[in-house]
Amino acid sequence: MIQNGSTEPCEGEQPVSDLFPTLYTAPERPALRFDGRGLSYGELAAAATGLARRMREGGAARVALWATPTVETAVGVVAGLLAGVPVVPLNPRTGERELAHILADSDPDLVLVTPGAPLPDVLGGRTTLEVGEVSEAAAPLERDGLPVTHDPLSPALVVYTSGTTGPPKGAVLPRRAIAANLDALAEAWKWTGADVLVHALPLFHVHGLILGVLGPLRLGGELRHLGRFSVAGVARELAGGGTVLFGVPTMYHRLAEAVDGDPELRAALTDARLLVSGSAALPLPVLRRIETATGRRIVERYGMTETLISTSVRPGGGSAPGTVGLPLHGVGVRLVDEDGTAFDIRDGQTIGEVQVRGEQLFTEYLNRPDATAAAHDGDWFRTGDMAVRESDGSVRIVGRRATDLIKSGGYKIGAGEIENVLLDHPGVREAAVTGEPDADLGERVVAWIVPAGNGEPPSARELADHVAAQLAPHKRPRDVRFLTALPRNDMGKVMKRALTADPTA
Repeated sequence: MIQNGSTEPCEGEQPVSDLFPTLYTAPERPALRFDGRGLSYGELAAAATGLARRMREGGAARVALWATPTVETAVGVVAGLLAGVPVVPLNPRTGERELAHILADSDPDLVLVTPGAPLPDVLGGRTTLEVGEVSEAAAPLERDGLPVTHDPLSPALVVYTSGTTGPPKGAVLPRRAIAANLDALAEAWKWTGADVLVHALPLFHVHGLILGVLGPLRLGGELRHLGRFSVAGVARELAGGGTVLFGVPTMYHRLAEAVDGDPELRAALTDARLLVSGSAALPLPVLRRIETATGRRIVERYGMTETLISTSVRPGGGSAPGTVGLPLHGVGVRLVDEDGTAFDIRDGQTIGEVQVRGEQLFTEYLNRPDATAAAHDGDWFRTGDMAVRESDGSVRIVGRRATDLIKSGGYKIGAGEIENVLLDHPGVREAAVTGEPDADLGERVVAWIVPAGNGEPPSARELADHVAAQLAPHKRPRDVRFLTALPRNDMGKVMKRALTADPTA
């Protein structure tokens, strides 16, 4: 079991149920700004409280939220949480078939939308409610003259997984999970109400919505959302008072490409208190390039929809580059062998599945008791991610069991370490590694390469030798296939199931 200090909940410790303890205390303080449109805490409290009253008066048991990168999306999610009505964030870029599945599965009483937002036909049969400004006074909801409170274990959000192994499943996240996880991150990152968070993440998932919107609001801080990511936008907002940047690897890749030739960007990143990357593994060359240019080490963390954030590198800590750090306060993490045996081997080589427990876990998959049971080993959640432990206890993710664990010639090989070595080659811009059936080896290592575009692309032999020289001969790619781009989802993760022997398939 991986634990650092007091990682298990204390006996008798009472969970926090108030998600926004500072919402009504500083009405003039800036709360949110989305692409130039802003709300103070007073304006946010008024709008969200008014909308919450409408939800409660209408008897809504569950609402969906058309999660555009707008002020209205933030107001909608805060209103649902104030009202105690579970919110289902919807990705506006989801295809109609998947969206129809999510709507049928969650069956919301209404859909909160931004005025004027284009909506797909599949929403035509659903009651929609436009999120607008509310001019009433900002005062907490009351029942019988007392402030409305909610059970910490009651559902707060239903966030749908990406559906890579079947139809998306709705992970039910209780209020306690959100409060406990944001507080643990605040402790690990020294994140306070004095921080100004900058990001351009989508708001239908954990990273952008829970960490990126609810995080600063819980702490009494400020969010500046760019609306759409741009290098210039990041430089402008960080230079204008931003202290923390959240991003995904594709965003940091663009920043790394620009930082050497952009003095304003370099100064803005240097002056930022904290740079955080998540949602996918950050390539080591990107981390090193930004650190060399700015002196700032990007903090990586690890989590899932079902677990929220489980581990993180600490700012200024000694975790090795490429690791996702140590478990957060209150989070239990262990590695488990194929036979189900938990182990504590800190050699950076022995691979096991990551399992997680703690107050930050989801409670169930909506309408899927079978899937909920299958995902747990007692009170441990089976992540399906494979990792090793470094000597200091830090976790290094090597990939997903289904797509990134390659069994070749009797060895267990993690795709992630090969990808990082390939990305160190000057002729490689992007890299993904998969395993394919092989009659002799069981599986062979296959590398998918997007060339850097700065001359003749490297040969397959050159790349294979590059890997063998830095890792081990059995980890070298047996096949190298060149692409113009890797298939990625909205969070920047490579969709490895879309990689086939025939790139046009």
